[in-house]
Amino acid sequence: MKKTLFITLAIMAFVSCKEEPKDYATLSGKITNKNSDSLVIRSRTYSKTIKVHEDGSFTDTLKVEAGIFNLFDGVESTYLFLKEDMDINLTLDTEAFDETITYTGKGSETSNYIAKKTLIQEKELKPDLLDLDEASFKTKIANIHKRFSELFESSKNLDSSFAAREKESFDKMQKGLLSMYQRQKAMASQYDDLIGKPSPTFVNYENYKGGTTSLSDLKGKYVYVDVWATWCGPCKREIPFLKDIEEKYHGKNIEFVSISVDEGRGFKGDTPEEKLIAAKAGWKKMIAEKDMGGIQLFADKAWKSDFVQGYKITGIPRFILIDPDGNVVDANAPRPSSSKLIELFNELNI
Repeated sequence: MKKTLFITLAIMAFVSCKEEPKDYATLSGKITNKNSDSLVIRSRTYSKTIKVHEDGSFTDTLKVEAGIFNLFDGVESTYLFLKEDMDINLTLDTEAFDETITYTGKGSETSNYIAKKTLIQEKELKPDLLDLDEASFKTKIANIHKRFSELFESSKNLDSSFAAREKESFDKMQKGLLSMYQRQKAMASQYDDLIGKPSPTFVNYENYKGGTTSLSDLKGKYVYVDVWATWCGPCKREIPFLKDIEEKYHGKNIEFVSISVDEGRGFKGDTPEEKLIAAKAGWKKMIAEKDMGGIQLFADKAWKSDFVQGYKITGIPRFILIDPDGNVVDANAPRPSSSKLIELFNELNI
């Protein structure tokens, strides 16, 4: 009887000491060369700010439903997978943000997979991919599909629900890129009727450095126009490339003009006047933070501006090249990140 009682008590002790799964995730880590004193973990339905200490360390618990979350450090961002009972430790150096992100701990495998996939995307899915002829484009995206598939097959212990969706996404990505390519080519031809004709104009647009600027003020030089907005991710990705091009052609017969179509997006419920004030404040802040060069202008009526309407702009970024006489060279010019832009400048002997 005593022996039976002892065994029963031992079993009960084992069961009671077994750790129960946590209904939250734990995220901790260390950031070298931190950009701010906080991190933001966010999705469409969730947001939490985590304090980053002076030495770059941080830790917090996150009550989340399983899914992919954006991690923003005040300057750059990345994605990771979180769900309850995970205990993940993150390390990174912001001077090589995506290249140094590493996750360890319980449930870290899926986030490490996402980090490796991001590096492939950054290397392979560049805007100049759309400059290829159709046969080369199809070959390129087939090779990208193969790299993603190989990474997926070699990655172990991925979250099962994530893995099921991820495998299906590769074919969708390939079809989506081909569809984007075909739309881009079709869109380019619709601007052919503008080539060689007088450019739509802008008059007295607010200049970041003070006063106003009109297109007529720039006559006598080529004008490369970037139509953008502070909330536009693809626009912001072009900024470093645009800065490099501006530096390379400094003192040449060309002006670089960035026109913001910010309209106060994200300030719902405010009056139009308040939205405009907020839009201009955000515009000026980003120009300062990113040390943007060239001529920085603010469109008078955002998307309804005559210049924007004249160029049939419905999506941004959009790049335009105008000749010294004020005529359109290319109403849908190559992006700064595309090698085609330098080729175009060389053809024109700029």
